[in-house]
Order: sequence, then C-alpha cells, then structure tokens
Amino acid sequence: MSRPFVTDVDAFRAEVMGRSALRDLPWRRTRDPWAVLVAEAMLQQTQVARVVPRWLAFLRRFPDVRTCAAARVGDVVDEWAGLGYNRRAVQLHSCAVAVCEDHGGEIPADLDALRSLPGVGAYTARAVLAFAFERDVAVVDTNVARVVARVGGRTLRSREVQEHADTLVPDGRGWEWNQAMLDFGALSCTKRAPRCGSCGARAICAWKGEGPDPAVGSAGVGRGQSRFEGSDRQGRGRLVDALRAGPVAVGELAAVMGWHADGERATRVAETLVRDGLAVVVGGRYELP
Repeated sequence: MSRPFVTDVDAFRAEVMGRSALRDLPWRRTRDPWAVLVAEAMLQQTQVARVVPRWLAFLRRFPDVRTCAAARVGDVVDEWAGLGYNRRAVQLHSCAVAVCEDHGGEIPADLDALRSLPGVGAYTARAVLAFAFERDVAVVDTNVARVVARVGGRTLRSREVQEHADTLVPDGRGWEWNQAMLDFGALSCTKRAPRCGSCGARAICAWKGEGPDPAVGSAGVGRGQSRFEGSDRQGRGRLVDALRAGPVAVGELAAVMGWHADGERATRVAETLVRDGLAVVVGGRYELP
C-alpha cells in the first residue's frame, strides 16, 4: 500500500465502537450460521425494516438448513414474499441443498468453502464468518466501503477496499467491530448527509466532508438502481406474486404483468423466470417450481 490508510487506527476503532449502542436487530442475537446466512441473503438490496418480519417468518417455516433443502423451491419462493429479488430465494434453496450434499448439513466455517456455495459471494461469506463464527474478517457492504474510502481519502479498487478494511478489525473483536462499522456507515457516515460536523472521527478522516467525495466511484459503493416502474423487473415481480396465489395461464400473462397490450414482452420476460428457476410451465400454465 502506497501510504498509511488511517493515521490513528486505535482512535478510529475507539470512535466507531464507542458510539451509541448497536441497533437491536434480531439476527444480532444469534450465532446460528443458518439464521445468519438467511439474514444476509435477505438484506441484500432490501431495507432492514422490511427484512425483520420476513426473517422471523422464514425461520419459523425453515428453522434449519435441512428443512429448507427438503422443501420445494416454490415453498421457499412463497416465503420470500415482500423481499423482492426473488432469484435470491432460489439461490438460498440451492445453497441449502449444497450444504446438505457436500457438508453434511453443516454450514462450513471456511471462506473458500462458503464462497463455493450457490449464491454466496464475498460479502455473504465474510458475514457468516464474522457474525456466526466470530472470525476477525472485515465485512464490506456498500456502507462500509463508503466509510473506508472517505477515511482513507481516496477512491479505491476492489482489492484495496477489502485489504484496508481487514487491517481495521481489532483482534478477537470481529463480531463487534463489523456490527459497529455497519451501523456507522448506515446511520452516521451516510451517502447523502454524512454527519461530519458531529463525528468524533473527523480528526482522523482524510476527507472530513470537504471537497469531492472519494467514495463516489470507489469499489463496493452502490451506484443506485435502474428505474423500477415499468421495467422488466416490475413485471417479473408481479408474475411471481401472482404465482404465489396459484398457476397463471399463458394467455393471462400480459394482464398479470401489467402489459395488457404487449403479450410478446410478457412471454419473453416470463421465460426469464423459467430460466432462473422461479417458474415452470405445466400444461399451458406457469407455476412455482
């Protein structure tokens, strides 16, 4: 690394971990790897307030990895209602199956093994290690990536973000540190209105809220989503919601998806659900798998 990342690591750690109490989120009260994995799958691009009730309901229905693996994919998709990005439900089911087939029903505590599971990327793998197994690895979501770039004062490449974040984790306190960093990025060092004036880390921060924001364009920092209204994603979501209630005939696709005058588009988009494992066609009707 070309220069020290944080001028006073100990002071920065003290500021992040010494702030107000962590948010009281239900998945922070468990170290069950399955429960943690489910939470992390749900939290991807979905607001915390929406996830809380769905996480609790999901675990009532699928309390462990074996129960999920033994269920129909459609049952998992059905329980995913209200979370969006329904393909994650299919991936979570595939992940549960792989854990049962390849790891004896036990979620592995190894980064490479976790990364090999369907739908488990770098963030989710490290989140499971930190929050279920209390390993000293940095969990880098868009909020943490933003903090790292700002404190360091420069736009970073993907490898740099993870490397710098890893250097900040205090020995033996990976769980606490990562939860505190997630809250710091989500509540204080926010995207649009960072609380720089009242931030105790201001003296350490290379940016200080002055000049161009180094987080803009930095790796791992979200760049926003494409327009949802009128998009193919909206039509997909409408169809999956309808399938949760029952089969949909091919001739009903356009109406169900909100494109009454565009049956060709409806059919094309519906076929993407089949390819993604979210639907099957049986006797001229679309159904959950």
